[in-house]
Amino acid sequence: MADRAPRAEQRLSVDGHELTIRRLDKVLYPQAGATKADVLDYYVRIAHVLLPHLADRPVTRIRYPDGVEASPFFEKNLPAHAPGWLRSVELPTPGSTRDRQTATFPLFDDTAALVWAANLAALELHVPQWTVGPRGGVRDPNRLVIDLDPGPPAGLAECAAAALEIRERLAADDLTAVPVTSGSKGMQLYVPLAGDQPASTVRRYAKRLAETLASERPELLVAKMTKTLRAGKVLLDWSQNNPAKTTISPYSLRGRAQPWVAAPRTWDEVDATTLAQLTAAQVLERVADGGDLAGALLSGRARLPS
Repeated sequence: MADRAPRAEQRLSVDGHELTIRRLDKVLYPQAGATKADVLDYYVRIAHVLLPHLADRPVTRIRYPDGVEASPFFEKNLPAHAPGWLRSVELPTPGSTRDRQTATFPLFDDTAALVWAANLAALELHVPQWTVGPRGGVRDPNRLVIDLDPGPPAGLAECAAAALEIRERLAADDLTAVPVTSGSKGMQLYVPLAGDQPASTVRRYAKRLAETLASERPELLVAKMTKTLRAGKVLLDWSQNNPAKTTISPYSLRGRAQPWVAAPRTWDEVDATTLAQLTAAQVLERVADGGDLAGALLSGRARLPS
């Protein structure tokens, strides 16, 4: 009788690149029973909408080699064993916890890069709001993000209420936002920009917006990180626009108990009372039916008021 046990190592050809894949049967989401094979399958099938949001952005990975119930670790620097075909860029890393002056970040151009990362159990893909040019220079940010982080007992419903408040204020400045449930506790709002204003301008606008709304709705919103102020409220985290910071990419998996995804949503969904985080299977079905709901982020032309 043939041995039906999964092979410990397999060779795959993806985008013309040869990759060695190990332990496809390894369970990474124990509560859901999802394996590395499931993670690979998701990233291959979502690649056509995910990759445009990663394009030319250095990718910081959060790896879960022993699954989501074990401790993960952040990885910025490209490991020595990375394949030679993987494009990379060397960038300054101010404030590095390892006292590095620079780090070599991968740039994900194709599905093969996603497969390489998934094989290393890099479930989460985090990127900055700016991109790099052909020679590696850092460009001005082409999107603004406000991270809505609920302090218990507040949750996603409170984040949705905050998002609707922010949408109204942005509209007054002729700006539109793309809502994304984070795949964790809260959500993000992204504003596509033309990319011709410096990060300091973007950060200043986001801070002013957050502080103004927090002063107007103190029972719901807070703009300061202080934990004692956040119970039952939604933190409007404007600091994600600092060039040194990164945010979970739309369509990335999260390292939570379930294989939730940072999922772009419609405003009708945000305005409903049934908003919930979405799993990888649900996101794949939505993309198959409606395409990329965050497509507006890829062609931003808006400018922030001076």
